[in-house]
Amino acid sequence: MAVRAPRGGVRRIAIISEHASPLAAPGSIDCGGQNVYVASLARELALAGYLVDVFTRRDAFGQRQVVQWIDNIRVIHVPAGPAHYVPKEQMLPYMEAFARFVTRFARRQAQLYDIVHANFFMSGMVAQRLKETLGIPFVITFHALGHVRRIAQGAADTFPSLRLHIEVELMRSADRIIAECPQDKLDMERLYGAPSDRIEIAPCGFDPQELWPVPEKIARARLGLALEKFIVLQLGRMVPRKGVDTVIQGVALLRRRHGVDAELLVVGGEDQRRNGHDSPELVRLRSIATELGVGAHVRFTGRKDRSELRYYYSAANVFVTTPWYEPFGITPVEAMACARPVIGAEVGGIKSTVVDGESGFLVPSRDPQALAERLAVLHNNPDLAHGMGDEGLRRAYQHYTWRTVARKAASIYATVVDGVAIHPAPSYSEH
Repeated sequence: MAVRAPRGGVRRIAIISEHASPLAAPGSIDCGGQNVYVASLARELALAGYLVDVFTRRDAFGQRQVVQWIDNIRVIHVPAGPAHYVPKEQMLPYMEAFARFVTRFARRQAQLYDIVHANFFMSGMVAQRLKETLGIPFVITFHALGHVRRIAQGAADTFPSLRLHIEVELMRSADRIIAECPQDKLDMERLYGAPSDRIEIAPCGFDPQELWPVPEKIARARLGLALEKFIVLQLGRMVPRKGVDTVIQGVALLRRRHGVDAELLVVGGEDQRRNGHDSPELVRLRSIATELGVGAHVRFTGRKDRSELRYYYSAANVFVTTPWYEPFGITPVEAMACARPVIGAEVGGIKSTVVDGESGFLVPSRDPQALAERLAVLHNNPDLAHGMGDEGLRRAYQHYTWRTVARKAASIYATVVDGVAIHPAPSYSEH
């Protein structure tokens, strides 16, 4: 079923995503699930007839301020801070300038936006300003929570502590909060005291026109992979919290203790070479593989175009992702869409997308022994692995297409805007 065409008071939507542009190359530095979420949601809304403007920070000289991306979608590069890459952990000081620009831009349009969808807490600050100055309601998807990140990463979390206070205020002022999974909703309620009646769940998804099962022989032939190998795939950004080291350790144990001739493909991650040198995380991971004696059996492929990903998923016997924490995690859904069993860490959204014992297995994070044991089960029981892949495919199409996600988001927008129409906000003037 298609996303319902615009109805009621919703037609013009502003999506704010300060550090995650829909135009960024997936897998590049600081580019991950949020970029895919924003791009895919905007595209589905536009196909349904909504007019969508996506606001993201200008991070390079020469970027046009307004880019007509596809029909019904404009991407607006906001001049806030220097015109080069800035880590999101250092972006907070530029949000005041970001908010001022977006407010002026919105005022200049023939019609105001009907609703704002903020992505991440700093974008929420901008949406909050639009609500205060122009009376536009907003919803917010946090994508990650400061409290959860701090618990998982400790001193490695370099966001300012002010983030936690900002998140509390946004949960109070947002017209709706969009949680990506039940764990996300529970964390907001338990750690922030967020109002349960204003939290709706809408997950991330996949595009059936981009990802589908490719016959294993065809996929492996395309990628130059041996047919007889047991291939484990890990895909995503290469940052410590993604737990790629656990996957390497698990494959080493699978080879040594279980006698499985396994190879690991590590696809994606940040740009692997900086100034002609491997990134620190890549150096660390290569070192771990060498120390464990599996350097020859771990292949770091670098970032791949999304048009190639279905071949990597389909070439693997199993997809593995073992992050320390994960607000949602799109890659398990993508693997399921390619009919592959998934072994995932029992954290965040992965606990919801992967049904333990049915579409794959859940294991504790940072537990390579548990991972190796589950990998051995799938190697020794190919019928079980195929059945789990089929169940994952069914589940992905039933719950996790971007069209389904956009339909849920559009319903949330309509509820908010209809509520504002019944209880109109007072007049506002710009501070």
